[in-house]
Amino acid sequence: QVQLVESGGDVVQAGGSLRLSCAASGRTFSNYDMNWFRQAPGKEREFVAGIRRLDSSTYYADSVKGRFTISRDAAKNTVYLQMNSLKPEDTAVYYCAAGRVKATPAGMSFWGKGTLVTVSS
Repeated sequence: QVQLVESGGDVVQAGGSLRLSCAASGRTFSNYDMNWFRQAPGKEREFVAGIRRLDSSTYYADSVKGRFTISRDAAKNTVYLQMNSLKPEDTAVYYCAAGRVKATPAGMSFWGKGTLVTVSS
């Protein structure tokens, strides 16, 4: 088992920045690729960003490319999502997930409970 706990969600104005954190515990964190997904009200959960465990290569949804940055700190068992130039359409619950990068939500092995990001216009 891997336990994932997200934090850092908040209300922010359009154009602002937030950094989300995902703290992992349990089975070895470094065994897994890590991902961020998000789910807006009335919409399906969607892939946002992922980072591979072997070489830390990163992948992003087109909608966040150039604005969001995913990173991991193996010593702290933590994954981060730095979000800049936030837009109202970024409003969603953001979830951390352990599983193959860019796999569908059904392909993730472990999930956190999510943290809410609200971007006001």
